[in-house]
Amino acid sequence: QVQLVESGGGLVQPGGSLRLSCAASGSIFMFNAMGWYRQPPGKQRELVATVFSGGSTNYADAVKGRFTISRDNGKNTVYLQMDSLKPEDTAVYYCNRNPPVRYWGQGTQVTVSS
Repeated sequence: QVQLVESGGGLVQPGGSLRLSCAASGSIFMFNAMGWYRQPPGKQRELVATVFSGGSTNYADAVKGRFTISRDNGKNTVYLQMDSLKPEDTAVYYCNRNPPVRYWGQGTQVTVSS
């Protein structure tokens, strides 16, 4: 059964931090690169960070130096630590394999506003 369950979003002031979590089914997670994606209001979904099965990472320029992606292979879980948040980070955040499978979870809303 395919499963992607994101959590940890919320409302935060500019400069604040949030930590997102994603529980994935083994069929998606195991041995695959995993990514965090986001969809800002009125825009297309975009990839923001990737963690490969061995732990190496890659980031979009817009979040480099502020976001940190990690994975716990024993728990089939991916995390996204988001620091120094900006209003332009406001979006629904999703996790998926990179490249993504057709199925998407419900996402978690992140709103950065004063």
